[in-house]
Amino acid sequence: MPSYSRRTLLSLASRMLALAPLSHLEKLAAATQPALSLAPWSPGTLDIHHISTGRGSCAFLMCPDGTTLMIDAGSILSHIEPYRDKFLIDPRPNESLRPGQWIARYVQHCLAEANRNEIDYFLLTHFHEDHMGEIAPGNFTLSPKSRFGNYQLGGVTDVAELIPIKTIIDRNYPSYDYPLPHNSPQDKNYQEFGRSFIQRGGQIERIIPGSTSQITLTQEQAKFPSFSIRNLAANGEVWTGVGEETRHYFPRLDSLNAKDYPTENKCSLAIRLSYGKFDYFSAGDMDHEIRYGHLPWGDIESVVAKASGPVEVAVADHHGWVDACGPEWVQALRAQVYVINAWDSAHPTMTSLNNMLSKELYPGPRMVFSTAMKPESVIALRRIAEITSQNGHVIFRVAPSGDSFEVFVKDSGTENGKVVSRFGPFLCN
Repeated sequence: MPSYSRRTLLSLASRMLALAPLSHLEKLAAATQPALSLAPWSPGTLDIHHISTGRGSCAFLMCPDGTTLMIDAGSILSHIEPYRDKFLIDPRPNESLRPGQWIARYVQHCLAEANRNEIDYFLLTHFHEDHMGEIAPGNFTLSPKSRFGNYQLGGVTDVAELIPIKTIIDRNYPSYDYPLPHNSPQDKNYQEFGRSFIQRGGQIERIIPGSTSQITLTQEQAKFPSFSIRNLAANGEVWTGVGEETRHYFPRLDSLNAKDYPTENKCSLAIRLSYGKFDYFSAGDMDHEIRYGHLPWGDIESVVAKASGPVEVAVADHHGWVDACGPEWVQALRAQVYVINAWDSAHPTMTSLNNMLSKELYPGPRMVFSTAMKPESVIALRRIAEITSQNGHVIFRVAPSGDSFEVFVKDSGTENGKVVSRFGPFLCN
């Protein structure tokens, strides 16, 4: 597989010029304007909202023609395991609703601006509660029953209760048995939801690595030929950069002890969205853990980042935890902006942040945005001043034709919070 499957002849000089950054004082002025606002989405514009609930990951995309896409809808329940709560930030905006309900309300506002009322695609990167939703089995106070079927509400099921979803794409439909059967309460609840979803006319698909035809514009595709979503990887199957060819990177399961099977995080699906010159990378909780050399194939995040090649915006793998965002991942993506879906005191760790900020891995300016930051992390991270924004919904607005983009941060402490800072516009390479 080639080291960089795309734009391999990208020159260092052009990469450094691409950001066209504001000066420090201009950035400071932009971040302190008293009357900032984000105009409603308009056709031709691409909006990417990283929604902060303090309980998991979620991104909502309004594509140039009005096609809608959600990536994950995490929902960790408070007070189920009290020992865990001390590591979490406070719920955003508060505890009066479940995280999935807050996500749905946020998205309903975005949909109304675009005269849409449904989510065309829901993309589940992997089967962990902070990405698909946690439920309290049998506790119908914390996790009520759905009005549509025999399953409980939390995360994606909460979203689907309030907003119609047309197509769900995950990494393991319909068998849910790789590398082992998915039998946790969350898994079984999601599978029961899926059965009900299909009975009601919805569609569920297994992601097809390498494909650019599985996730497409549904409204006016012909008007935006430069828009595409490349399925980069899932379950260790990675796009080679040639056509839609893939290579299976993980060893055969029958060659491994069960304790060495690929983890759920490593099996995450990954995509690269492209619109004109703008590129965006998202890969769930992929990591580079090789267990001190015991798993030489374990650095899946670097392989997938090399398949992607350089991008304008990269979502930090595994929330910027200690086993992710390694040097090869950073060097391959060479992002202008990193966004961290954070909600835990270990998001991000010093090592991953150092990598993202390293000028040794690639020169030139870059910015890091975090959707949240626990006070303990502010103390522990010595380079905290280099994180451009530490709290709030992080929104990327890509201009029509994909030549430039802006970054907005909205207050997540109140529903329909105001824009608190704006950065850009930045030129895409």
